[in-house]
Amino acid sequence: MSERVISRGGVATAAVALATLVLASGAPARDLGCSPRAERSLASTGGAWLAQATRSVTAFHAPGVRPFARFGVRNVNGAATIFGAIGERLDDTCRPVWIHVALPMRPNGITGWVPAAKVHVAEVHTRIVVDVSQRSIRLYKWGRLVLRSRAAVGSSATPTPVGRFYVNQKLVPSNPGGPFGPGAVGISAFSPVLTGWAQGGPIAIHGTNEPWSIGRPVSNGCIRLPNPVLRRLFSQARVGTPVLIRR
Repeated sequence: MSERVISRGGVATAAVALATLVLASGAPARDLGCSPRAERSLASTGGAWLAQATRSVTAFHAPGVRPFARFGVRNVNGAATIFGAIGERLDDTCRPVWIHVALPMRPNGITGWVPAAKVHVAEVHTRIVVDVSQRSIRLYKWGRLVLRSRAAVGSSATPTPVGRFYVNQKLVPSNPGGPFGPGAVGISAFSPVLTGWAQGGPIAIHGTNEPWSIGRPVSNGCIRLPNPVLRRLFSQARVGTPVLIRR
């Protein structure tokens, strides 16, 4: 079954079922210490962070310099616009004025800077690891393994992209018996080869109506899970969850 109807990390024909997020506002990682006007990485907290757009926001190559992309409060699928927060720039009073974010767009791994006043930042305590060669997926919560499963991955002609990404939306298909099963956990990755597909060939972790495919390299780049496993992952992996895909 074709995965062509996958949209940016989700299902183009899906009925969106994503509740509005209520996120903590204010500066993240206040326990890091402060140097006025400094730039600092949020990775030093040992956790992960998300930034949700609260207004239309422009991404810049550097704080306030060379704008190159614009995002609305909601994306093309009607889901909240989510970025992976990876750093911040502080003002004279040590409050963040710019947030360094991973972006859900091509090329894979692209980052930018967005005004702190236009996003809410919150900490994330889950992470996903996909091992392409082992055709497996693991979900961790607070550092503890809570889910492990075999998975279908991309074929040699349409490989699953490797790198560091994040969950940018969660969508529910209108037909739970279809090719995406009961849900799709969209991530910020795009197919390295299917550039002409709808919305640029985004990648998702989703269920399947072809259970025989689990454990095989047969997909168009998405990660397929048994439907019962997908339901568990869907319920536990919040948006902003880091996703490491490795060979």
